[in-house]
Amino acid sequence: MRTGRPALALTIGGLVGLCAAGCSHHVAPVVKPVTQVVTPTVAPTTEQRLARAEVARQAGEYELALAVFRQILANNPTIATAYIGIGEIYLVQENYARAEPVLARAARLEPRNFDAQYGHARALQMLKRFVEAVQAYHRALTIRPQNVNANQRLATTYLQMGQPSSALLFAEKVVELDPANGPARANLGTIYLNIGRSGDAIPQYEAAVELMEATVPLLNNLIAALAAEKRYVDAMNTAEFLVKLEPSAEAWERLGWCAFRMGDYQKSTEAYRESVQINPAYWPALNGVGCNALNTWLLSNKLNGAAFLEARQAFRRSLRVNPEQAKVISLLSRYGNQ
Repeated sequence: MRTGRPALALTIGGLVGLCAAGCSHHVAPVVKPVTQVVTPTVAPTTEQRLARAEVARQAGEYELALAVFRQILANNPTIATAYIGIGEIYLVQENYARAEPVLARAARLEPRNFDAQYGHARALQMLKRFVEAVQAYHRALTIRPQNVNANQRLATTYLQMGQPSSALLFAEKVVELDPANGPARANLGTIYLNIGRSGDAIPQYEAAVELMEATVPLLNNLIAALAAEKRYVDAMNTAEFLVKLEPSAEAWERLGWCAFRMGDYQKSTEAYRESVQINPAYWPALNGVGCNALNTWLLSNKLNGAAFLEARQAFRRSLRVNPEQAKVISLLSRYGNQ
């Protein structure tokens, strides 16, 4: 009698053999746990932050630059470069009241830092704190004595203080360092003119006219220097150029003044009248009209009544505009009741 055990054994054996022979690919692989690798974040260094802020400042992205500079100072309030960066932005924005204390802090932190001392001096100068500005410029020049900008700004500060003699050394230094600098030439000419060296001022002004665009103040100063040297023909030629450049009341008055010095009273009168036509309240031209009319009256042996009336009217109009004119008052007192 048969039982079912052998058949069962064969069946199990067959299954085992089959799996051993050809079913190994059905065995599930062993899965190993994956460990995630996290790279730690490295904070930028102070130098990298300063570089980033400086790039933003140079690109005109001032709000971004200010934000980065302030972050730097929040972590370390002794970084002079960050204060300088903030101060430079305020200088560009002409916010001198905010620039000054920031740059002062930088200068205290690093007394031998040229940018800090020079920037602080600029802010002080623009705030009209001239004595302190001079001191700061001198500190900057002890660091970089050949710096053109510091020498030139120191010279202009002395001029603003009414001390042209003190400005001379620094203005001459700028021209020595940068002979093609038109504004520096004009600045030196003004200093020479102010200290009575009009002969030395003329070549500086002439060089400035060649090196830069001619301006009304520059040409006015050249006319004054030429007249001081009694070079009236050259002065009048310059005045005629000035009138063409800018036919203002001031320009016509200068032409009238030069023509009067040359004895060309008709041309002088015409120029002065043109000046008054442009600006009826320009009292120097009114005085010119009055002087020419008074001269005409005197040369007529006091017979030209129209000239006398014109002179008196011009002088009175001038005094209404500017009462503080002792010479005009004297002329009216002497001739006003003729």
